[in-house]
Amino acid sequence: MKAIEPPGAAAPLPELPSMDVVSRDGNTMTLSMGPQHPSTHGVLQVVVEVSGEIVEKAEMEIGYLHTGIEKSAENLFWTQAGTVIERMDYLNPLGNAMCYMLAAERLLGITDRIPERAQDIRILLCELSRIASHCVWLGTGGIDLGAISTFFYSFDVREDILDLIELSGGARMHPNYLRIGGVNGDLPAGFTEKLDALIVKFPQRMRELRTLLQNNPILRDRMIDVGVIPPAQAIEWNVTGPSLRGSGIAYDVRKAFPYGGYERYSFDVPVRSEGDAYARFLVRLDEMDESMRIVAQVRKALDRPGPVMIDDPKVAQPPKETIALSMEALIHHFKMVSESFRVPPGDVYQAIESPRGELGYYLVSNGNNRPYRVRTRPPSLYNLQALKAMAPGNLIADVVVMIGSLDPVFGEVDR
Repeated sequence: MKAIEPPGAAAPLPELPSMDVVSRDGNTMTLSMGPQHPSTHGVLQVVVEVSGEIVEKAEMEIGYLHTGIEKSAENLFWTQAGTVIERMDYLNPLGNAMCYMLAAERLLGITDRIPERAQDIRILLCELSRIASHCVWLGTGGIDLGAISTFFYSFDVREDILDLIELSGGARMHPNYLRIGGVNGDLPAGFTEKLDALIVKFPQRMRELRTLLQNNPILRDRMIDVGVIPPAQAIEWNVTGPSLRGSGIAYDVRKAFPYGGYERYSFDVPVRSEGDAYARFLVRLDEMDESMRIVAQVRKALDRPGPVMIDDPKVAQPPKETIALSMEALIHHFKMVSESFRVPPGDVYQAIESPRGELGYYLVSNGNNRPYRVRTRPPSLYNLQALKAMAPGNLIADVVVMIGSLDPVFGEVDR
């Protein structure tokens, strides 16, 4: 009969493999913000270590929205890739398209041959998109802070802008209107009248928004001295756009490296020196006024007629009205749609000033009719990483304010 061993004599448990354990200093607690919460502005998870209500450390967990847009673009014709590129920053589809088109045109060597009217239309729509994007930031950021009325005021302006985008390209958010070599057709009848109405309406709407928000004591208490990032630290974290200009550095790609005809227009670069969430808020409000200033200048240029597509059969499709009348035009159209065109071998980096900062595309061509490599420099990704430097020392409730002040779009963060 086997003897019963006493409880203390049990065999030792097998040794478990070593695991990395998150180290904590003192009496702290680790919490997860997001990725499903609206205050994280999409699919962002922020893992914060807090001591009481004070943030000691913040780490961003991204990748929940990965769509493989870059790889998708590499499997499409040069002309088709713009359709997925527009969906990367879904609040600035026309800016994304413009950056990609400019890069492709540089590879083709046709930058100096783009018609002036096409350049004007591109700038007009990109600046309208900038205002519309800032309206989304302002409306949703106001909701984060409890200012519900802001949403309706700002989205009223955005709806007017989306109406104009729909008129020009046929869709409100992803119109696929910008093309390599110009734009897909001239602006339709009635466009300028609606644009004139918006130009008249906009200043009054901005005055109302500033009255509601700029000196609101609750919003000022929530934003002033929150999420401060000094200029040197902003540069170290590769912050660009309004988040950088809110720290006192007047870097704007439209001024530093003019592109697409911006050198013909007059505008200022708003800058604030405080580096906090309130400074970034004021910079974006000022930028909306400056964008409308550019729009008003472009409106005057639209009175001059002209072509909107490059006169080059190797790049441009034949006019639609000629396809049914000419066999040569029909064959040309068929070849362009079924095979597109080939781009000489080479590589190029093109940057523009998106609503969130420096948006860049690095394109590589191996001489084929598809891009060999499409690589994005997404400003939201770099700006978002600065949260690691901003968050420590602030209240956990202020993390929501800091995320909103950076205005990230996760279509381009994860892409």
